[in-house]
Amino acid sequence: MRFRAELFLLALVAATPEIRYFRYERPIQSLAQSSGQNCLVLDGGIFAHAAPQLADLRLYLGETETPFVVRTSTPQQADDKSIVPLNVGVRGGQTVFDAKLPDGQYSDIQLAMKAQNFIATVTVTGSSDETGSGATKLGMFTVFDLSGQKLGRSTVLHLPESDFPFLHFSIKGPLPPESVTGISVVRVSTTQARYLTVAESSHAAPKGHSSVFEITVPANVPVDRIAFTPGASPAQFSRDVSITAEPVSESKAAVDAQSAQQVSFSGDLLRVHSLQNGHRIDEEHLAINAPWADSSSPTMWTISIENGDDAPLNLESVQLQMLQRSLCFDAETNSSYALFYGDPALSAPSYDYAKLFVPQAGASQVVAGPEQLNAVYQPRPDERPFTEKHPSLLWAALAAVIALLGLIALRSVKAVKPPPA
Repeated sequence: MRFRAELFLLALVAATPEIRYFRYERPIQSLAQSSGQNCLVLDGGIFAHAAPQLADLRLYLGETETPFVVRTSTPQQADDKSIVPLNVGVRGGQTVFDAKLPDGQYSDIQLAMKAQNFIATVTVTGSSDETGSGATKLGMFTVFDLSGQKLGRSTVLHLPESDFPFLHFSIKGPLPPESVTGISVVRVSTTQARYLTVAESSHAAPKGHSSVFEITVPANVPVDRIAFTPGASPAQFSRDVSITAEPVSESKAAVDAQSAQQVSFSGDLLRVHSLQNGHRIDEEHLAINAPWADSSSPTMWTISIENGDDAPLNLESVQLQMLQRSLCFDAETNSSYALFYGDPALSAPSYDYAKLFVPQAGASQVVAGPEQLNAVYQPRPDERPFTEKHPSLLWAALAAVIALLGLIALRSVKAVKPPPA
């Protein structure tokens, strides 16, 4: 069995791309008339009909394969390492502390606090040294925990993009020094994260105290986050959300075999716009990141919003989204390019162009035309060895050989006469 698998993998590695073996093609439209770097956004339709991870995607100029690179829009990333507060204490009746930030630009700051049911104001300044001399004020921010009102919690400070090596915090409110346990930062991405909707639903099925959305995503289409679009009411809410993604198959046996691939995770939705105890609170969390990118099978996503004893949210839509992926290449003047895909025998290409790629600010933005069947398509011939194509014949021949050897052995035993007494 292992030998057969190795032969099959060898056949895949040896496969070379040819236009006639691609099932689908899409012409590149709006191509610039001059040469230079061109980029196009890859939509969900390409992922649905291409091999996993776009391994069989190729770009052609006429019959010549053209190198390219696929770039993924990068969201802001939280720093997993918690920063320990420095010089924690009380000054002027307010909790104060400092923090040494890692090198580089950052934006949002997450405060870790072991406190509940509070509203406080945090003033943040930045400086080049721990003493805070010549500090620059970065803003005043409201943090809160409204668990008692079932309105959730937020301890995120939305700072302007900064690179101060030291930050200084002053908290006005019912938060003693021991309630502050650490901070973490969100790095500023060099490019703004962009998302494309790959599937959506506006219909929720009631199930007990929950509103349940079921959305199917085609095979190989990545999902990076779930975005919720609520209506105008209710004006304030905080709801827990549980999400399950699992492969879909018509065969029960296949479903049982794929059960290990099921992924479950949770998040929360929050919208608070109110004035409480003199503090203006404006906070919204209306998207949940998905930890599972894609599946080689169609996938059913079940999104369950826990309403408790409140009325269900009036959601206009629930959208499954993927980070925008762009294909970039260097175009020749007045030339026609086309994307080809749909040949699962191919492995991902390796181009020097991708390794040495440098994005250009003035790159031309182009689009892929409608998907169409490749007019010259033909199935790739089965190049496996004869024994791989017809394993039953191999077993039949083996059984025949065993039977023949058994017959010969039996005749040999009968032909041997016993020695005289």
